[in-house]
Amino acid sequence: MDSAIRKAEALIEALSYIRQFHHRVIVIKLGGSAMEEPATLRDTLQDVVFMSTVGLHPVLVHGGGKPIDRAMAAAGLKPRKVQGRRYTDNETLAIVVRVLMHEINADIESQLRQLGGRAVGPHGGAVQYLFGEKLLLPGPEGAPIDLGRVGAVTRVDANLIRDFCAAGVIPVIPSVAQDAQGEWLNVNADTAAAAVAAQLGAEKLVLLTDTPGILLDRDKPDSLIRSLDASRCDELIRSRVIDEGMIPKVEACLDGLRGGVKKTHIIDGRLPHSLLLEIYTDRGVGTEIVL
Repeated sequence: MDSAIRKAEALIEALSYIRQFHHRVIVIKLGGSAMEEPATLRDTLQDVVFMSTVGLHPVLVHGGGKPIDRAMAAAGLKPRKVQGRRYTDNETLAIVVRVLMHEINADIESQLRQLGGRAVGPHGGAVQYLFGEKLLLPGPEGAPIDLGRVGAVTRVDANLIRDFCAAGVIPVIPSVAQDAQGEWLNVNADTAAAAVAAQLGAEKLVLLTDTPGILLDRDKPDSLIRSLDASRCDELIRSRVIDEGMIPKVEACLDGLRGGVKKTHIIDGRLPHSLLLEIYTDRGVGTEIVL
């Protein structure tokens, strides 16, 4: 009986959030163990189906760095990084598109359906969510650095995504975009998720990672910072508390906020049902970033 009462209390706690976020859009970026480990991915997708069932409009954005690396190794190709970004030649791009669209995306869509949800991916390009242009990075002497077929999102088909959401269908978006000539571009998944969230005016952007959130001391999980604003993020980047792979995630959150997203979150995708705990409980489990 005590267990049943605790479950009822959890539902009552969630009720106010279910009402608050009814018909609101939440963009979720899948990454890390939330994609790599089958049981963890299934828990995460179960959370997403729950959200959709109770009236929230989840939108999934995913990359696939490790599977792409494995596919490149199998093809005898070595990943090449330029300023921390994957250089994408035509051979690499073909692998990126195949892995993201025809393997990972199709699997996520299939699992969502098995769990009782309704989902739609790009179906080999017949449905296209993201459009972009080639990304050039500023070089040390002012000359642009060419990353090959790497792009930045310039437009999201927001109306298409909203139509799917309104029909109770979960959009599943791989981090590739089409350029003006209809050719593919490889896009960083964090920045793609931020662009989607901003152009949809999302209530929340949630990035799933392999850490509890932003830590003052990365060796101490109990040093979790539960809430940050933009100025504090800048301070922590300068002091290198936020560094390496966390920097682009924080920058993606700030870009989303500046684009109109109300709140952003970095949470641990390894924790079972971390999405539900972050969205539907008073305390949450990760780091919230606001302007």
